[in-house]
Amino acid sequence: MFTIIGATGRIGGAAARELRRRGRAVRAVVRDPGKAGALAESGCDIAVADIADTAALTAALRGAEGVLAVVPLNPSRGDAAAETRSLIGSLGRALEAARPPRTVAISDYGAQHAAGTGITVLFHELEQRLGGLPGIAFLRSAEHMENWARSLRPAIATGVLASLHHPLDKRFPTVSAPDVGLIAADLLAAAEAPPRILHAEGPQRITAIDVAAALAGPLGRPVQAVALPRGQWDQALAAGGLNEGYVRLITDLYDAHNAGRIEVEGGEVRHGTTPLAEVLAALVRQSAG
Repeated sequence: MFTIIGATGRIGGAAARELRRRGRAVRAVVRDPGKAGALAESGCDIAVADIADTAALTAALRGAEGVLAVVPLNPSRGDAAAETRSLIGSLGRALEAARPPRTVAISDYGAQHAAGTGITVLFHELEQRLGGLPGIAFLRSAEHMENWARSLRPAIATGVLASLHHPLDKRFPTVSAPDVGLIAADLLAAAEAPPRILHAEGPQRITAIDVAAALAGPLGRPVQAVALPRGQWDQALAAGGLNEGYVRLITDLYDAHNAGRIEVEGGEVRHGTTPLAEVLAALVRQSAG
């Protein structure tokens, strides 16, 4: 049986569905049993546990032949970094107690750096905390295409896509979150143990100009990409509902992105197949619903 932590999210949900499609037994770990209906219908065993509850999480992990670990980031918390560090500690203790033979933990591009990368530093700390576990593999994910949902409402209203990626024609890795889940499922189910560090990105690298062009189709009008001046980042992110601490994590991340520090660190790169245009069209449909 494979245990999926974060099974109601985009990554964990895609992994659970793919493993069930392959006929593999899956235990889906959820915090809210009210959100587990589709997972149960697909044949998943449901375990109710919060990552913060080490004892409950350990019980959910026992007996698993493989674990997918996804640590959630909550931008609405007063100190999201402190909460995430606490969850990493609880996850580490549960994995040490349950000792599954194989664990795939979702990490982030740039996690090789110990400082100066904003939110990605938390994934560096994740890798440091879990690095001594047997059978551990870190799947470093590129920026999720779905994150452009934060910029969608103003782009719809004004026809202008404000980008924190500078310059606008700089190519960067991105991936659809469910594709990361499919790659993780493949790693869990593989006959051979995966490499210690792998990377996941989409079918091709993109620019902010590409994002604007892909939005134009489903919106039915031109969209112009504009590099948001650095001095306006904090205000724009706060207007999107992020608290001050989380804003700092994001601005530091994009400073690192624009300096070229959020990149592959050797090792294998696996490519998802979902194109950017498909993800953005779905986001537009959701915004209209």
